[in-house]
Amino acid sequence: MAKLKILKVGDEALRKVCRPVENITPRVLQLLDDMVETMRAADGVGLAAPQVGILRRIVVIETPDEGLFELINPKIIAYSGEQISEEGCLSVPGRWGTTKRPMHVTVRALNRKGETIDVTGSGLLAKAFCHELDHLDGKLYIDVAIKMDSVD
Repeated sequence: MAKLKILKVGDEALRKVCRPVENITPRVLQLLDDMVETMRAADGVGLAAPQVGILRRIVVIETPDEGLFELINPKIIAYSGEQISEEGCLSVPGRWGTTKRPMHVTVRALNRKGETIDVTGSGLLAKAFCHELDHLDGKLYIDVAIKMDSVD
């Protein structure tokens, strides 16, 4: 496994729409492993492939309560409720914003074995699903924040 470089806001790769993964190859599996290592080393909750310069529809998310999710070609298929909370991003270091996200989110994706899975999360996990899937479409949380912290 290898720790990857996390791109920062201003890098044009973060604003690109990612392409679907056609086949789950050893390279895709290695990318998943490297992304998990990178996310954990950075103390993140999630990481999307474009954040490490790979324009593919792949995200990893890990929360203390729900564990690790490796999602290939994820799509939100259902959502409900509302939560307003603080949000940050490994690609926007040192900044925080307030966002409005669904309280409950269901995502359909492929796992590393190529099996279709549906995963439902609430609270932090729902927010992470929305945040990371936004990255796949070239969006950052700062685009949807209802309020950003002030910069000194």
